Amino acid sequence: MKKIPSAAPVAAPWSAENGYVRMMIRDLVTEVRLGLHPWERHPEKPQRIVVNVELFAAPRTTKYEHVSAVVDYDYIRNALRKWPRRKHTVFIETLLDELVKLGFRDSRVMAVRVSIFKPDIYNEAAGAGVEVFRLRADEPKRKTPKKAART
Repeated sequence: MKKIPSAAPVAAPWSAENGYVRMMIRDLVTEVRLGLHPWERHPEKPQRIVVNVELFAAPRTTKYEHVSAVVDYDYIRNALRKWPRRKHTVFIETLLDELVKLGFRDSRVMAVRVSIFKPDIYNEAAGAGVEVFRLRADEPKRKTPKKAART
C-alpha cells in the first residue's frame, strides 16, 4: 500500500521561518537566598545570581506609537528587584518557573527562555546554572477554580 505524503508542518507564527520579535533582559545581577547545599543556606548572606530572560512573540505589522504595541518587560524587572527580600528557595527551577509564568502573562508571548547562573558557587568554575525554554503551547492550561455552591 502506498503511503500518502503528509502535509509539511506549518511554521508557528513567531518561528524562525516567519520571523519573531525577541525582548530581552540580559545579565541582570541580583541577590537571592537560594540553594540546596548547607553552605548556601545562610539567611544573612544571599547569593549573587545572573538572570537572563527572553520573550519571543510574532512580529507585529503596526506602527510603534504606543507602549501597548510592544511587549513590555518592565514587570519582569520589577519582580526581579524584589528577589533579595524573598525567603529561601531551594531549587533554581522554582525561580525559573516563576519567570516563565511572568513571561507568559502577556498573551502575545509564544515562547520564553530564562536562565539563572550562580557565578560564586564553585571556586574552580566560573559558575553554575540552569536554563529552560518553554513554548506557550506546551504549558498546562490554568484551571479556573470552581465557585463553592451556595447552600
